[in-house]
Amino acid sequence: MSSFADQLKSEIARIARKEVRSEIRALKKANAQYRADIAALKRRLQALERAVARQAKGGGKDSARPAAADEGASAGSSLRFRVAGFANLRKKLGLSAAEMGQLIGVSPQSIYHWETGKTRPRASQLEAIAAVRKLGKREVAARLSAG
Repeated sequence: MSSFADQLKSEIARIARKEVRSEIRALKKANAQYRADIAALKRRLQALERAVARQAKGGGKDSARPAAADEGASAGSSLRFRVAGFANLRKKLGLSAAEMGQLIGVSPQSIYHWETGKTRPRASQLEAIAAVRKLGKREVAARLSAG
């Protein structure tokens, strides 16, 4: 009789483990989703807190830009960057992204990111862009052929 009782006991334990495993799997999935939701909410909260801090300082991006432009003008030269203007410059000169990158000293991927508005050039790169802006097609071709 004990053999039957042992088998029954082991079968009940096996089925219980199987059920617990399926329940735990569902709980782990829900836990991962909750953690992702919490992380997204934390990022959103930080963005909102930064926006509130900007508003408290002086009104956000629109009012901060003219002040920065005035400071740049007093420091020497103020260079600005417009996505559309940069793309038009490259098209006007008839250059590929790789050639434009070679002239400025950056990768073609950087040129692509600038033109799509994903990133903005650094100050040193703005100076190189300003220098290229002053060149004509012949000068650009000469610089590219020179290396």
